[in-house]
This record gives sequence, C-alpha cells and structure tokens, in this order.
Amino acid sequence: MAATEQQIKDALESLGLPDGGNLISRDMIRALSVENGVVRFVIEAPTPELARRMEGLRQAAEQVVGQVAGVTSVQAALTAHGPAEQKAPPSLKVGGHPKPQDGPMKISGVKRILAIGSGKGGVGKSTVSSNLAVALAKQGRKVGLLDADIYGPSQPRMMGIQKRPSSPDGKTIIPLQSHGVTLMSIGFMLDPDKAVVWRGPMLMGALQQMLGQVQWGELDVLLVDLPPGTGDVQLTLCQKTELTGAILVSTPQDVALIDARKALDMFASLKTPVLGMIENMSTHICSNCGHEEHIFGHGGVAKEAENLGVPLLGALPIDLDTRLAGDAGTPIAAGDGPMAEAYGRIAEGLIKGGMA
Repeated sequence: MAATEQQIKDALESLGLPDGGNLISRDMIRALSVENGVVRFVIEAPTPELARRMEGLRQAAEQVVGQVAGVTSVQAALTAHGPAEQKAPPSLKVGGHPKPQDGPMKISGVKRILAIGSGKGGVGKSTVSSNLAVALAKQGRKVGLLDADIYGPSQPRMMGIQKRPSSPDGKTIIPLQSHGVTLMSIGFMLDPDKAVVWRGPMLMGALQQMLGQVQWGELDVLLVDLPPGTGDVQLTLCQKTELTGAILVSTPQDVALIDARKALDMFASLKTPVLGMIENMSTHICSNCGHEEHIFGHGGVAKEAENLGVPLLGALPIDLDTRLAGDAGTPIAAGDGPMAEAYGRIAEGLIKGGMA
C-alpha cells in the first residue's frame, strides 16, 4: 500500500523541536511529494544560522519518514528563509575611545615623526606645517602630513583636497595625496560645517586611529600638525607614539613667547626632544614701498632658542602671497619665489641635520 502525504506529516509531527512545536506545527516543511514510495521534502529554517545547526534534525526526519509503510526512499534537504545574514562591515567612524596598547606606537614604514607645535593659536603653525611638508617633498623626501588639529582641521583647505579617504576592508584607511605629500586629516572624515564636540577620550581615540589605521607606506618623515596648547592630543602623541622630536612655531611677540615656553616645558616633561624653533611673522615688508617693519617685535624666538640651546631653524616674514596660496589650496612652497626658497632652506636644514 502506497504511503500518503498525511502519513508523512504524521511521522514528522513526532519530531519535537528544542524550542517547542514540531516541523509541521511550525510550518517548516516545503515541497513535500510522495511518488511510488519515494518521498521528497525540504525543511525550511527561519535563518541560515539555524539551518546550519539542523543537520541532525534533517537526518532524524529522513529516518522517521523511512519507517512509514510503503516508503522506499527519503530525500530531505535543508534551506533557510530569506538571505543570509550579512555582518556589518567594520566602521571607519573616528572618535571612539582609544584602544589599549603596549608602550609607544611605532608606525610601520615611517622612519621619523616630527610634531609641529605651538603654545597658542594664530601663529601660523598649520601654514608652516603644510609648506614645510611640500618643501621637503620637493627635495626628494617621502613625506606624510597628519592634521591632528581635531577641533580646527585646516590642512584639507591648505593642501587643496577635500574628499573622503577610501578603505579596502573597513579598517585600514588609504590616505590622500596632494602636492607630493601623503595626507590625512580628521577634516576628511567629518562635515566641514559641523563642530567637533568631543571629550578627551574621543580625541585620543581619533588620533590613535589616524596614526595606526592609516596606510602611510614608506615615509622618510611624518609631520604632525598639532592643535595649539598643551592638551590631550599633545599628551597622547608624546606618550603613545615614538616621536623623533618636536619643532615649535612662534611669533616674536612677547605674548606668544609666554605660551611657547609652556609648550617647551610640556615637551620637556614628556621627554620629547625639541629639535628647533621657527620664528613666523618675523618681519613685514610693505608691498608698495619696500619698507620693513617688525610688527610683532624682533628676534624674540631667536633669543628663546639660544637660551634653550636649540637651533633657530628659520625666520619667516608675514607674506600676503603665502596667505592667498594657502587659502587657494596650493602652498607657496610648491612654486618658486622668495617664500618657497625660505621654506626650502628650512627643509634643507632638517635633512642635513638628520631630522627629515
């Protein structure tokens, strides 16, 4: 006597599921057919993950159906409802809390890391950083520039590039290239019109990501454009990264030098050598008559460097073309002229001194 579909269903009802019910009551049987003693059906699991754990149940279903009178063979298959669950790709979101690490971070392929700092804002530190990076690249060095000014990133504008970096796997970040410099900035990752309202741990996490997750490649030197002051970013960089040293930018003005001394003291406390100082806005030459004026005083940074026993790496004038070039996204060091030559001399000094 041939077996019927109802007999097959009755047999399948005898197999209880761990979370209650059975294959029939849970409506998990599909494409049931009975023909000349050959029974075929599909067990449809709610999810692919559950289906992978139901091989034992599939074998038990074949066995219990095979015991029904008139059944000569049984073929049961496992499937799942809906597409396989996709794991979310790792996020490139920056600003999470820092990850634990053993000792200072050494960035693979990067020979030297120079922090470009200042005691206060408004002294032209970012302008110096971008032009110095370009000047070093023009002299054949492989240069990276990390814009670590989380609250006020300016390198995307100054280096003339504004797009989101790519990622091959959701974890590593491919930096951008501009004027021969490998470049990374928090400004590439965030809306330029939105304020960054982060506490210290998020700042430290973002800096750690931009140092450790970026594929910097082979670099002779990585310049880190620090935010002004002596806060969390400076502490994290000095304590968590193998720094070659720091370069301090200041104007000759007494007020700027007061804050510059605080930055010098911070680097000394963190055992980060100060490799030299750069006097920015050293002098102003009138574009109409050629008269030279020392708007912010004269020689203050040179005197401070002498007192500290560190070299004065260069003195840069206030220059309208430098400001216009930076706003236009082409650092003046990328071209020719007196200012490009001035940055070139500083770059040459860093190379000869083994700092870049």
